[in-house]
This record gives sequence, structure tokens and C-alpha cells, in this order.
Amino acid sequence: MKDTKIDFLYLNEEDMIKAGVKEMAGCVEAMEEMFKLLKIGDYRMGGPNGNSHGVMMVFPEEPIFPNMPKDGPDRRFMAMPAYLGGKFDMAGMKWYGSNVENRTKGLPRSILMLTLNDKDTGAPIAYMSANILSAYRTGAVPGVGVKYFAKEDSKVVGIIGPGVMSKTAFAATMAVRSGIETVKIKGRSKKSIDGFIQYLNEEYPQIKDIIVVDTIEDAVRDCDIVHIATSSPTGDINEYPYISEEWIKPGAILCCPAAARFDDDFILNRARTVTDNIQLYEAWAEEMDFPAYNSIPIPAVHCMDLIAEGKMSKDKIDDLGDVLTGKIPAHRKEDEIVIYSVGGMPIEDVAWGTIVYRSAIEKGIGTKLNLWDEPQLA
Repeated sequence: MKDTKIDFLYLNEEDMIKAGVKEMAGCVEAMEEMFKLLKIGDYRMGGPNGNSHGVMMVFPEEPIFPNMPKDGPDRRFMAMPAYLGGKFDMAGMKWYGSNVENRTKGLPRSILMLTLNDKDTGAPIAYMSANILSAYRTGAVPGVGVKYFAKEDSKVVGIIGPGVMSKTAFAATMAVRSGIETVKIKGRSKKSIDGFIQYLNEEYPQIKDIIVVDTIEDAVRDCDIVHIATSSPTGDINEYPYISEEWIKPGAILCCPAAARFDDDFILNRARTVTDNIQLYEAWAEEMDFPAYNSIPIPAVHCMDLIAEGKMSKDKIDDLGDVLTGKIPAHRKEDEIVIYSVGGMPIEDVAWGTIVYRSAIEKGIGTKLNLWDEPQLA
């Protein structure tokens, strides 16, 4: 007889923590392996180009139906499917709903779940809480960039936007550059700044100096590594955090998983632009109205607009995977300034989710749920 029974593992947030979702060094290692598979093409994401960030559903500004949600800041639902090969060999999809108003209810802005699926049958293998998973993989991706582009003796980190993304990005930074001594923080609210200081004191008591600054300029000057992760409204690029070339220390890396703005002359002539996946930015250029930077505020998206305008050539952009596979050097010249754009991809969730799932199986963590013993509609 054929075995038609399907069980899958449910992992809540506490299960995920017990299974190791917060082990940042392992997460950075997983992201590095993921980037190598990405570069050789052993992956798929959504869309006809196979590189789409995901499918997003938004609401109208003035819905005509009384029960339909109204558009607002970060008010959306999104499905992000992916397959990743190599040692992962797993299909899956991250699903999330997002609403800024969640914070008034004591909830995260976005609530995320990850499903892992059998690549052949499509059957669920695991269904897991993904807020911490997504935060850690998001931080680990800048960590890979810091590992390869930041100076070995880096001592000073600048934080612009002391939220969750910056906390995990800092954790990844410490995993690959343990000699950090000073952290400079620029935030909008006392609550976020105090929360970041508490995080540093609890998790990294070896940090010698924590300095709260009033301006972005002060947060950037003299820093070896800068993490820029503010939530900015899109549409008007003048509202994106601006960073002048003269503020940046020679040899610094600026990690940009969110909005950031630099002068075009600097981007075109002196900065080194590195992307986490150039094809993701090409997909955005296809999918979004020009200029795409108005909708997606990550610096490399602006580079795609400059290419479309004939002001920049594609060979001015380096892809992280080419560095990891040895195709191009980690450093093209001494004291170069690297602007590292981080777009975020569902293959990252599948990579780290697969490792955490396998750890949960090994440790006997989670709840087994039954889909069916025999399907009634086979």
C-alpha cells in the first residue's frame, strides 16, 4: 500500500529559539553558503525571472467596501516563495502581513510565518514562526558583507536607526569582527535609543564606549562600519537618510538594508557599489515604475535607475557572490568605500529555516501535526 499520511512539524517562537534560531555565527555561515549557491544558479524565487522578491498585495487609499482595509504605512500582505539547492535542497515560502498600527497593540510591525515544503510533492514539512528567523537572516546578510569588506582591525560601528534590523546586523558584525570597541547611535526616539543601549549592555558588555549622537553626520564620521536601517516613507527621495562622502572614513563599509541616499557623483566615480544579488535589482527595475528608487529606497535600486538613464554601466556594480566564488577580489583598491545594498530574499529564509528545522528534528523540539492519513480528494 502507498503511504499517503502527511505529518508536519509546527515550531512556535520558543521552539525556534530552543532550536538555535539566534545562533548568529551559524546564520552568517548559512548566508555565505546561500550566496555561493545563488551565484551558480542553484535556486529559484518567484516571478517569470526567478528573482522576484515576492508577490505583494496592497489596499486602496479609499476602499469603497466597508470591510476592506485602507492603505497605510507598511500596510500589506506578501508571499515570498523560493527553492534553494545544495545542502539545503528545500522549497518554502515566507508569508507575512504588515501594519505600522500593530505597534499600538503591542505587536511587531510585521507578523511572519515560514512554510517548508517537500520539493517533489509540495507537502508541508514544517510550519514555523519566522519573526526572529527573518530578523536574524536579515542581519546575517550585512554580516557576510562586513566579513569580506570591513577592515580586520575595525573598531567603530555607527548605527543609524537603532531598531531590530540594526540589532541583528550588529550581532552579525560582532560574529565576524569581534574587536569592535565603540558604537555610535543615531535614533529618532529615546525609547529606541535606550533599547539599543540596553541590548548592547546585556549582549556585548565588552563594548567600551556607547555614544549617542544627534546627527547622521556624527554617526558616520570615524566609523569603520555603518549600518543604516531607518524606516522612511517612499516616494520622495529627499526624505531618505542622506550621507555625504566627506563624512565617510576611507575604507569604511556602509550596509544599507533600507533607505539611504548618496550623491550621484560619489556613486558614479568613487564609491564601490556591492549588491547581495544583482538579479534582484534587475527584477525590481522590470517590475516597478521608473524611477524604481522612488518606490524601493535601497541605494543599488538607484544605480539601476542610473543605468536606465545611461549614466552608469552595469560593470560598475559588484555582486557579493562573485567575491565569495573568487571571480572578483574582495578589495579592488586600498581604502575603498563600499556601499553594500541588501534587498532581502526568500532563499535566505529557506536557508536558515532549513537549518533550524533540522536542528529541531535532531533535538526533538516542536509539535507534530497531521494534515491527513489518507487524502479524500486524491
